[in-house]
Amino acid sequence: MTRQYALIDCNNFYASCERAFRPELVGRPVVVLSNNDGCVIARSAEAKELGIEMGTPYFKCRAMLERRGVAVFSSNYALYGDLSARVMQVLTRFCPSVEVYSIDEAFCDLTGVPGGAEAYSRRLRATVLAWTGIPVSVGIGRTKTLAKLANRFAKKQPRSRGVFDLAASPDPDRVLRWTDIGDVWGIGPKHAKRLRAMGVANALQFRELDRDWVQKKMTVTGLHTLLELRGLPCIGFSAGPQDKKTIVSSRSFGHPVTLREDMLEAVSQYTTRAAEKLRRQRSVTSSIMVFLQTNSFRLGQPQYSNALSVPLVVATAHTPTLIRAARAGMERIFRDGYQYKKCGVMLAGLEPEQGRWLNLLALPPAHRPSDGPLMRTVDALNNRWGRDTVSFAASGIKRGWRMKREMRSPRYTTVWDELLTVQAR
Repeated sequence: MTRQYALIDCNNFYASCERAFRPELVGRPVVVLSNNDGCVIARSAEAKELGIEMGTPYFKCRAMLERRGVAVFSSNYALYGDLSARVMQVLTRFCPSVEVYSIDEAFCDLTGVPGGAEAYSRRLRATVLAWTGIPVSVGIGRTKTLAKLANRFAKKQPRSRGVFDLAASPDPDRVLRWTDIGDVWGIGPKHAKRLRAMGVANALQFRELDRDWVQKKMTVTGLHTLLELRGLPCIGFSAGPQDKKTIVSSRSFGHPVTLREDMLEAVSQYTTRAAEKLRRQRSVTSSIMVFLQTNSFRLGQPQYSNALSVPLVVATAHTPTLIRAARAGMERIFRDGYQYKKCGVMLAGLEPEQGRWLNLLALPPAHRPSDGPLMRTVDALNNRWGRDTVSFAASGIKRGWRMKREMRSPRYTTVWDELLTVQAR
């Protein structure tokens, strides 16, 4: 039986999340800003039509956005992450196999689904919209690379109505001819520039290249892309996200930080977030690196940046242990007299929770049997009642160093105090 893969991609995901609880925004241009309301990182279709470019600094386009009536939001990652999880839960419920590719994309194996892949995808698309409020586009192909191309066609061509099956198309080569070489999954900017110089401008022309030449000039990754465009599956399907090899938690501050205590609170908070991600994938870490930096764009101000890796006696996911190590590292690299823009932590040396190495020479409390149940209890409380329902004193209370998010929408699905209120009339 011929394999049929589908790439399901949420349309303008961040903007769609903002619209899910604000139906009056349907049809109105919407943009979402990066951390500290720095630049545009997401646009609705209407905002794209106005010519708003990705990465445009907010201060440069603010007047135009106000003049055009564009709805502007600060990033609300708690909301986006929760709605992403809900979309993936719907896909997992109705698809035989699902590989979560990113926060707004997932590959699904639709081989042998009842009624055929296209009809099944249309029902699935309608279900996701009805259950989550998030519109999606579905591209179907015999390989993951072809599914990627089909998804792009489904988004760009209104006549596809959000679903396009490349294998069922009367002229699939036309779709490949329409796809620019730089838009082919697996071909980066460097190779795309080189191929254009050779006269290879689209996916169809790349598919016709000699496979030995592609392998020699573009390594095995390029060869896999070539074969996938020819309908031969080369990229494996994983039924679930791969565990991360490192975990980074970092944010820019809402205003320059100069006090040591503020920096220690910030690094404690970021360590807490990283530890939550670590436990979510059932891993432990044997090393934590802390780093900090000033704003290199502020000319005339003294500049300083540094990083320090702190090894752990025993690999752990215990938040208090990680906070102690992170604060000790930050104490060593912090220097007074600077205006810091950013700090963060990186967890490295990750290994499975059940397969870690213990240290016979380690003294308590390097590893205590109660650490695991305690952290699971804290995570369960925060998952049920909202982030930071149970927090650590080392992270502080006021947290004036937090990043600026003056236009953040409510966290409708994760914080009790911000739940949507509905009144019957």
